[in-house]
Amino acid sequence: MIKVAILTVSDTCARGEREDRSGPAIREILSAGGFEICEECIVADDRDAIAAALVGFSENRGCDLVFTTGGTGLGPRDVTPEATASVCERLVPGLGELMRAEGRKHTPNAMLSRGIAGLRGRTLIVNLPGSPRAVRECLDVLGPVLPHAIEMMRGGGH
Repeated sequence: MIKVAILTVSDTCARGEREDRSGPAIREILSAGGFEICEECIVADDRDAIAAALVGFSENRGCDLVFTTGGTGLGPRDVTPEATASVCERLVPGLGELMRAEGRKHTPNAMLSRGIAGLRGRTLIVNLPGSPRAVRECLDVLGPVLPHAIEMMRGGGH
């Protein structure tokens, strides 16, 4: 079983001013796909808070996979990719490239997403956009490769 944590990055959701819809979309899709959701939380668009949550998920919770949602755009407080890069030991650029290519089929604005993916120990961290629609589009294209990626991280062959 693949253990997954979900981190929603949003100032307004963290303050309780807006309902998180992207995190629940991730949970719904992954639960239906047989993934075990081990933890979910919401943090503000703060680089240190995002990084601390990612480290906690990978080191203390033993999650195989962490999905973030939000904070990948061009706004002044969109710092999720920078926080992710600061805690990852190796990047996996193909995942971000694939998500942008798929998103581009639906909207030209997808090229503005800065989401990345990387490894921290034996945890794969993937930045998803902040909209439920974009989350679904990205997970549709990533879903088939995730079990193989996790198997490789666990020492399995190519």
